[in-house]
Amino acid sequence: MTKRILFVFTSANQTLTGASTGWYLPEAAHPYYILAPHFTIDFASPAGPNPPVDEYSVQTFPDDIGKFLENSEVQKKLSTTKKLSEVNPDDYDAIFYVGGHGPVLDLAVDPVNIKLASQFYRTGKLVAAVCHGPAALVGATDESGKSIFAGKAFTGFSNVEEEQVGKVKDIPFLLEDKISSLGGKYEKAAEPWGPKVVVAGNLITGQNPASAHPIGEAILQALQK
Repeated sequence: MTKRILFVFTSANQTLTGASTGWYLPEAAHPYYILAPHFTIDFASPAGPNPPVDEYSVQTFPDDIGKFLENSEVQKKLSTTKKLSEVNPDDYDAIFYVGGHGPVLDLAVDPVNIKLASQFYRTGKLVAAVCHGPAALVGATDESGKSIFAGKAFTGFSNVEEEQVGKVKDIPFLLEDKISSLGGKYEKAAEPWGPKVVVAGNLITGQNPASAHPIGEAILQALQK
């Protein structure tokens, strides 16, 4: 039977400063290209259909527009995106959180998402996230109630990268600092914006947009075992 992956998108379209935001185009597109030929993929977000894409990411990664945003199957999935409250984790083998600044604003504190992510993790299913996506997992806990990051290596958007894009004041916390405070052991690429993926058991994290393709590969490898 074909394995199923749930791609989770943010529903947040504004940062704390009122700047527009959303999910980051290549961080959905690149893993999707790699995984869609092998698995069934469904989309979900807190508010359901048509989660907002970060316009800056559309302008910055025009090659992904035709292959992803204008793909008829993807368009259908986006227009029929499930609400997180409608998701049954038993239907899926893995959950993947798409990045963009949005997850730091909504998914990090969404009780439905926190429960869902915890359920995936506790049942030994694959939990993956890229760039700001790991922010969606800051409330997730294991069976003992500890953070799923406690004592584990992880990566995600670095403090330096956040400073370089000038978005520190747009979000309620810096990803690197927050997850480190939960007991996570932060790892990053040798240089800002370089690709980095960390596999820690059933938890897979990627650092930034350049990590979107390699995290797709890592998810593929993990699910084909």
